[in-house]
Amino acid sequence: MASSWNDKIRNALRSGVSSLREFAYSAPDRSNGSCNVRQASGPPRVGLALGGGFARGIAHVGVLKVLCENQIPVDALSGISAGSIVAAGFASGATPGEMAEAARRVRWNSFARWTVDRRGLATNGKMESMLRSLFHCSTFEELKKPLAVVATDISTGEAVVFDHGELIPPLRGSCAYPGLFTPVAHQGRLLVDGAISGPVPVAALRSLGVEKVIAVHLKTNGLGHVPTNIFQVIGQTFQIAENQIMSTWRQHSDVVIEPEMNKFAWDDFDRVDEMILAGENAAREMLPALRALIEPEPEPAAVNVGPRS
Repeated sequence: MASSWNDKIRNALRSGVSSLREFAYSAPDRSNGSCNVRQASGPPRVGLALGGGFARGIAHVGVLKVLCENQIPVDALSGISAGSIVAAGFASGATPGEMAEAARRVRWNSFARWTVDRRGLATNGKMESMLRSLFHCSTFEELKKPLAVVATDISTGEAVVFDHGELIPPLRGSCAYPGLFTPVAHQGRLLVDGAISGPVPVAALRSLGVEKVIAVHLKTNGLGHVPTNIFQVIGQTFQIAENQIMSTWRQHSDVVIEPEMNKFAWDDFDRVDEMILAGENAAREMLPALRALIEPEPEPAAVNVGPRS
C-alpha cells in the first residue's frame, strides 16, 4: 500500500514538473497584447529632438506645453546645448509649467562664473548643482523617458552621443559654448557645444528606436550684419556651419517646428515668457501635422479571392 501511495506521489510530481516546463519554455502569446507590445496598428513611438540656442532654448518649453495640452505623446527625447537641458528636464518628469518657473529664476551667475583660462572666458561648473536640484537625479537610468545628449569632442571633431551613465557632465559639455566656456573633460574626451556637430540631434533620437521624429529648430537670422564682439563672431560661425548641413537633419524629420527667435539675444534670460510664447505659437501652427503624425496607420484592406469563373 505504501508503495502504491509513493507511486501516486511520484506521478503527481512528474506531471507538475512537466506542466511547469511546458509553461516556462513556451513562446508567449503576443496576439492579445498581454506582453505590453505595441500593436502594428497602434500609434507610433514619437521622439522629440531639441536644438540649441543658449537662452533662446527656453522656447522649447513652449513647444512642450502645446504638445502636452494636445496629448501629443513624447516617448523619447534628444537634445544639444540648451535643448539638452530642456529635454533632460522633461525626461526627468518635470512639467512644462515647472520648467517655466525654474527658467524665470535663471541668470548668468546661476550656472556660470568668469575664469582665467586660455581655453575659455568662463566655466559652467556651477551648472552641476543647479541641474541636480532641478532634475533630482544624476544618471540617465534614473530618467523616466529615454534621452540622448549630443556633445562635440573638440579634440577629434566627433559628435558624441550619451544615453547612459552620468547625466550632468554630458549636459555641461553639450552646453560648453566654445570661446565662452572652457571645455568639459569627461570619459577621456574634451567636450564642447553639441551644436557644432549639427543644429538638431535627429540621428541620435532615431538611435533610441522611435518611429516618428518631431524636430525643433530655433530659427535666427544671424547672418547679414558685421559682428561687433567675440560672441557674435562665434554665433555667426555656428550659423554658417548650420546652413551647410541644414538638409541633413530635415530629411530625417517627420515634423519640423521652428519658433521665430530673431528678436531675442543669446543671453535674454529676462524674457522667458516671451520666448515660451514663441515656442507655443510655432507648435500650434504645426498641430495639424502633429495630430496626423500620431494617427495609427490603417490596416491593409483584406483581399477576397473568389473562385475563378
